[in-house]
Amino acid sequence: MLYRRFGRTGLAMPVFSCGGMRYQHKWQDTPLDQIPSDNQENLEATIRRSLEVGINHIETARGYGSSELQLGQILPKLPRDQIIVQTKVSPTADPRDFEQKLEQSLAYLNLDYIDLLGLHGINTPELLGYSLRSGGCLDVARRFQAWGRVRFVGFSTHGPTEVIVRAIASDQFDYVNLHWYYINQVNWPAIEAAHRHDMGVFIISPSDKGGMLYSPPPRLVELCHPLSPMVFNNLFCLSHPQVHTLSIGAARPSDFDEHLKTLELLDRADEVLPPILHQLEQGAIAALGEDWYKTWDVGLPNHQDVPNQVNIRSILWLRNLAIAFGLTEFAKTRYNMLGGASHWFPGNKADEVQSLDLRDCLRHSPHADQIPRLLAETHELLGGAAVKRLSQS
Repeated sequence: MLYRRFGRTGLAMPVFSCGGMRYQHKWQDTPLDQIPSDNQENLEATIRRSLEVGINHIETARGYGSSELQLGQILPKLPRDQIIVQTKVSPTADPRDFEQKLEQSLAYLNLDYIDLLGLHGINTPELLGYSLRSGGCLDVARRFQAWGRVRFVGFSTHGPTEVIVRAIASDQFDYVNLHWYYINQVNWPAIEAAHRHDMGVFIISPSDKGGMLYSPPPRLVELCHPLSPMVFNNLFCLSHPQVHTLSIGAARPSDFDEHLKTLELLDRADEVLPPILHQLEQGAIAALGEDWYKTWDVGLPNHQDVPNQVNIRSILWLRNLAIAFGLTEFAKTRYNMLGGASHWFPGNKADEVQSLDLRDCLRHSPHADQIPRLLAETHELLGGAAVKRLSQS
């Protein structure tokens, strides 16, 4: 395993982390005696395999249902000074609620302290305000830090780049969990900001949110050759030294195997990546047209400034992925979350776009004339039954 300094925390962070949102029994709190023994055995085997290959960072959240409780049955059995444990708790308007949930997390994990606490889902200015205001959730976290129950405090986010940069600029956090990978690089300015503030940078779900790469379409497999799409995406992310660790949402011990193939390539990333990046770019240009490929997102409005809050940018992005790389199933899953995922994936679908006047909100786009048609076509291509986030299931 390779390790990188996790920003100002000084922790030696493995370049892969063991994320705890896929091996748990349920997305709801569940009494321990109702958790099937085979599920708990699989979780413990997954954690032990993680440590065996050098992945000693174990990450979970209060919002991951039974994950914390189940981890609390195995973590106390492990050498405490050899593991890095992180959980996340969502900020709330009433800091007493946040404190209660944090106490519950620590009780479930069954440890004297955790290494990393993340304020979970700082996705909006309002949630950032709940965190930073005097007497708010960050002050609660600082009390736990003073008591020795939390070592370092960071935040996780699915929010827009400008909110992430504002949170980083506060200089109140030691690290950030955020989304950034080949198919979605918009948060690079946030990573640069985190680097300037010497914060740890943890990439959320690069194989799942990065295109459901555990089940890649043939078109993407072809364009990523000779690497698998998963290994390519890992290498792309880790070739940037500002990135410290990638989450592996392992559901079973064998889920680490493909990721580990990345390690032997890191020293040769400058040689291995350019031909694949060229293949991907040329494939996208051939499918989408060069002008669209290079300028599709110029001048697009925030969903809040669009009639019916249609998330134009996300919809066109998903269209591009489906057409250029064959990521249709991924695009369908994400598209059908629109309208039901609140601030985790905001805005609405394009099902009513033909009745909307988008001329004003698209006035800065060079493709204003064709975007309404493309939105309608994308709804035909991707529309279907509403999809819930995993934590809503």
